Amino acid sequence: MPFAEPLPQGYSNVLSMCGIIGSIQSHNVVPFLMTGLRRESYRGYDSSGLVVLNDKPQIIKAVGKLEKLEEKISIQEPSGPIGIGHNRWATHGQVNLKNTHPHIDNSGEFFIVHNGIIENFAELKHKLAKKGYTFTSDTDSEIIAHLIAHFYSDNLEEAVSQALGLTKGTYGLIAMTVHEPEKLVAARMSSPVVIAVTKSKSYIASDAAALTGYTDKIVFLDDHEIATVRPGSYQVTDLNNKIKHKKITDFTWQEADTEKGNYPHFMLKEIHEQPQSLKNTMRGRLLPKSKTIKLGGLTAIDSRLEHIERLSIIACGTAYYAGMVGQYMLEEFAGIPTEIAIASEFRYRHPVVTPNTASIFISQSGETADTLAALEMVNDRDELSIGIINTVGSTIARTVDVGLYNHAGPEIGVASTKAFTSQLTMLALLTVYLGQKRQLDQKTALQIITHLARLPDQIEHIITTQTKTIQKIASQIKDAGDVLFIGRKYNYPIALEGALKLKEVSYVHAEGYSAGELKHGAIALIDPSVPTIAIAPQDSVYDKTVSNMQEVNSRSGPIFAIATDKDKDIPLLASSTIFIPKTLEMLTPILSVIPLQLLAYYVGLERGLDVDKPRNLAKSVTVE
Repeated sequence: MPFAEPLPQGYSNVLSMCGIIGSIQSHNVVPFLMTGLRRESYRGYDSSGLVVLNDKPQIIKAVGKLEKLEEKISIQEPSGPIGIGHNRWATHGQVNLKNTHPHIDNSGEFFIVHNGIIENFAELKHKLAKKGYTFTSDTDSEIIAHLIAHFYSDNLEEAVSQALGLTKGTYGLIAMTVHEPEKLVAARMSSPVVIAVTKSKSYIASDAAALTGYTDKIVFLDDHEIATVRPGSYQVTDLNNKIKHKKITDFTWQEADTEKGNYPHFMLKEIHEQPQSLKNTMRGRLLPKSKTIKLGGLTAIDSRLEHIERLSIIACGTAYYAGMVGQYMLEEFAGIPTEIAIASEFRYRHPVVTPNTASIFISQSGETADTLAALEMVNDRDELSIGIINTVGSTIARTVDVGLYNHAGPEIGVASTKAFTSQLTMLALLTVYLGQKRQLDQKTALQIITHLARLPDQIEHIITTQTKTIQKIASQIKDAGDVLFIGRKYNYPIALEGALKLKEVSYVHAEGYSAGELKHGAIALIDPSVPTIAIAPQDSVYDKTVSNMQEVNSRSGPIFAIATDKDKDIPLLASSTIFIPKTLEMLTPILSVIPLQLLAYYVGLERGLDVDKPRNLAKSVTVE
């Protein structure tokens, strides 16, 4: 794959998580801007705003979730053929109306929306104040609007280029002026920007999902690039005005992928989509008839993969837990020593470099700042880098040596569900692919391939038959102050993931433990008020997990269990039992996590929370 150049030395990886949107059309752009902001609302929902040009600028801002802006728009009815909009996730300045984007210069003629952080804004603000500029917000972003106005001389892109030349930091930016009402200028530095142009319309966004249904071709800006966008055309240059010829990427996401349909929440929709998303992940890769795995993204490095002696999996959050499962898979079936590292820690280590090492980077968004920083370290050492990414054209996808796309479709809910199971599935595919080049015998490979093919139907079975039991458990634990999740071997990471999901969407304190570690401290927490969620499928550590459950039981701790279908022993230890179908031990995490996703969802509902947009969280974690 062709991928982007790394960040230059000295630049920060601290970014803000906001959504930007812009368009030029022959008719009113407000419906598109609002659709785009709605689709990007997971990137920030502290406040939002837009500005459209017609005879004069019309600026509308609102504090709170996007519905507040929608209410104002329904009353004021702004209209114009060109406009920009923004969802904010606060970094510099409190959440209030004056800090809400778009930001405007003193003349009221230049407008910007900005995602990122200008690190030298205090210095620039001081210099601009000396020149007579006044400031209406506490943000770093407002500086850019004043700088553009300061440098403007009949050419917006030149003014943007000069303004950004003075800044240090990061930006995904769209600028607009009343002086050139048929032009938008976008720029990127470490914060995603995508553009699309049709016959008479042009679009700019921070996330390709915002463009779903409007185009089937998109262009991703790289760092240090500026795009001048007009109706039906665009031109990309670097900061020195050198024209760049950009690759056009096919964009196949469907509009239905970014809408809730008949579901009350995106999270529930995306949990229910997992049978299909797993089919999409495996399509063209899982070949049961030929008893093989085909990973076209790795074809170019096949000879190098045969000599790989060590793997390092690097990720954050939910993707890190997927990597933990992958570590078990790759060591057991591919026979490759595998390290798992949290990206935010890896980037500050001084890891020992060994020959024939490959690093696997896992990220749903492909924009995770810490993971990208770790990737740059690996690339600097000329090690092989492999990406497992869901978002086509994202920065990590364009920066790794080779990549494997999840093809799970857009994930709008902040708490990851279908992306996680697609990551696990991709790691299983990769395990067989690498294992067949080494120690994995054909009989075992075929067994794994056969059971992978069954997973979509098995997930459907869990959702259909176990939801009522899960809802009942949710009502029983919704008021708990603490919840413990325990599992062993392949399901230890799922205990961690289950606890994370509950924390994310219900704000209930939860901790995941290796069940064997209970007696080393956590068992002190056990009493009748602390529920334990035990993941206990019939696997190689089943008897050990049962013993750990008995330890909880003997201390009057309530247990809610996940067990294999037809297991008669686990229900004797648990208050309620959720059953999952029988599968191979290495694949049980893909099934055992489904009830935990549903449990987190229903506990969040029981507590009256917005499960799609948990407080303080954003989907694309582009902050250090």
